[in-house]
Amino acid sequence: MGSPLRFGVWALTHGAWASRHHPLDPPDASWRRNRRHILEAEALGYESTLLAQHIIHPSGDDQDLLENWTGAAALAGLTSRIELIAAIKPLLVHPVVLAKMALQIENISAGRFGINLVNAWYRPELERAGIGFPAHDDRYAYGREWIEIVEALMAGRRVDFRGRHFNVDSYQLRPADQYRSRPTIYLGGESEAARALAASSADIYFMNGQPLEDIRALIQDVARRPRKGAPICFGMSAFVVARDTDAEAQAELGNLFAISEQDKPTRARLVANADPEAQMFKTAAKEARVGTNGGSSARLVGSYDTVAKRILDFHAIGVELFMLQFQPVEDNMRRFAEHVIPRVRRLQARAA
Repeated sequence: MGSPLRFGVWALTHGAWASRHHPLDPPDASWRRNRRHILEAEALGYESTLLAQHIIHPSGDDQDLLENWTGAAALAGLTSRIELIAAIKPLLVHPVVLAKMALQIENISAGRFGINLVNAWYRPELERAGIGFPAHDDRYAYGREWIEIVEALMAGRRVDFRGRHFNVDSYQLRPADQYRSRPTIYLGGESEAARALAASSADIYFMNGQPLEDIRALIQDVARRPRKGAPICFGMSAFVVARDTDAEAQAELGNLFAISEQDKPTRARLVANADPEAQMFKTAAKEARVGTNGGSSARLVGSYDTVAKRILDFHAIGVELFMLQFQPVEDNMRRFAEHVIPRVRRLQARAA
C-alpha cells in the first residue's frame, strides 16, 4: 500500500447514478446542484471528482444533462483543492481544440485538472449527429492517434503528426501548463484495445467496479504491459452502501434494488442503443447491481468497518483512487465522509 489512497465522487452530470425513481433522490443535473454538490464534497475532504460526458442523455434525450467541460471550467474557478476530471470522447472534439481547452482549465484550477479518455459506447449520440459510429477497435485506433497529439500539446511540445486520422503541422499551444508538466490522463475500458491504450498512454487506468479478484486480474494485466515513463496507477468506480451494521446495509441495498425495478425499461433501451462490443455491458450482465460503471459489484456494502476494510483490500492490490457513487447522494456522501474515511485513515496509520 505504498501509493496514496484518495476518495472522489461522481459529479451529478446525469442527475443520478442509480435509480431515477428514488423518492428521496430525484434526478437533477442542474448546474446549481452540481456546484453545491462538488463544493460540499471538497469541504468534506474528497480529493477528486469525475464529470462524465454525454451530449444526449443515455436514459432518453428528454432527460436533462450537464455539459461536463463548461461545468469543469466553472468548477475550476470555484474550488481550491479538489481534482477535476472531465471525460472526453475523441470523436466529439478535434485534439488540438481539446488540448487547448484542457490547458485552460488546468491553469484556471492551478494544476488540478485531468481528462478521462473514453472511446464511446452510446451509438445515437454520434450517429444522430452525423459523426458516425466506427467499429470498436477502429474507435480505439482513432483514440490512439488523438491522445498522442493531445498529450504532446498539453505538455507544451510543438507537434508535427501524420496519421490515418490526423495531419497536424507545427502546432504548439501557449500558455503552457504553469503548474506541472501537463494535466493528468485517465483512461477507462476493459477490452484488449482499451488496456493496451491505457498501458501506453495513460497515467491512471480507471476501472469499473468489480469483485476484488477481477480487479486484481485487470491490474496485473495492465501493469505488466510495456510502457515508457512512470508506472501506471489505478482508479476504480464503486457504489457505496455503508451503515452501522452489515444487516442494515444489506437491507438498504435490497431497498435500492426494489426501487430500481422501475428503471428496467430505461435500462433495456440503453443497452439496445449501446455498442454490443463494449466490454462494460458484457461484464455488467454477469450480475445484478445498483449504480453505473460496475456500481455495487465492488461489494462496498456493509457496516462502516466492513466497507473500510474492503477499501483497504482493494488498495493493497493497487487501487489508488476510489470514485464513489451513492443514493440518495448528498446524505450518503456525508455519511461516508463522517464514518468510513476516518476508519480507513486509522487502519492505514496502524498498518504503517
